[in-house]
Amino acid sequence: MSSIGSSQEAPQIYRFNLEEIECATQYFSEVNLLSKKSSFAATYKGILHDGTEVAVKRINKTSCKSEEAEFLMGLKALTLLRHENLVGLRGFCYSRARGECFLIYDFVANGSLSEYLDVKCDEIHKVLDWSVRVCIIKGIAKGMEYLHSDKPSKPSLLHQNMSSTKVLIDRHFFPLLSSSALHKLLADDAIFSSLKTCPWFSWIKPPAWFQFQIYMIRF
Repeated sequence: MSSIGSSQEAPQIYRFNLEEIECATQYFSEVNLLSKKSSFAATYKGILHDGTEVAVKRINKTSCKSEEAEFLMGLKALTLLRHENLVGLRGFCYSRARGECFLIYDFVANGSLSEYLDVKCDEIHKVLDWSVRVCIIKGIAKGMEYLHSDKPSKPSLLHQNMSSTKVLIDRHFFPLLSSSALHKLLADDAIFSSLKTCPWFSWIKPPAWFQFQIYMIRF
């Protein structure tokens, strides 16, 4: 495992080798599969050699940029995104032999916000009190504001696919935004360009009017 980046350029992230990723996920066992909502990528739970729990996003080899240099350029854009209300990016892996790329994120223990909405009678322990709900709402707003803001250190980005399933809840019931599809920055240009016209595509700079809209998630 090696590191890239510097404090002057972008937060340091680590380059994992393929063996580390395979061991962490038990060779991408179905038991560790967290989500697979499209042919583009799947996410697995993993445990690193030091016991750290991580989430490994495996990007389909037909979608991953074929040139390592292009992949690293897209990766640099992702490393610029650092905020207390975004799921933390720990590192990456690029397998030239397999033509696949992987992103390694912090594992978030309590699942998504959707699991705490419309709870059933036998799930009363999942009911959130109002102070926690307010904290979650504020955290979501801060994370969205950060993504949409235009700063010298990062471009202005637009999530455009916000829902309760995209908000993860940590052990302290702190909200973390995920699945903003920014990993599509690492996709092959042919596939990537075809997504730009989609109304839900998530990384384009928002128009001025969008900045005045209010996002609501029902509790």
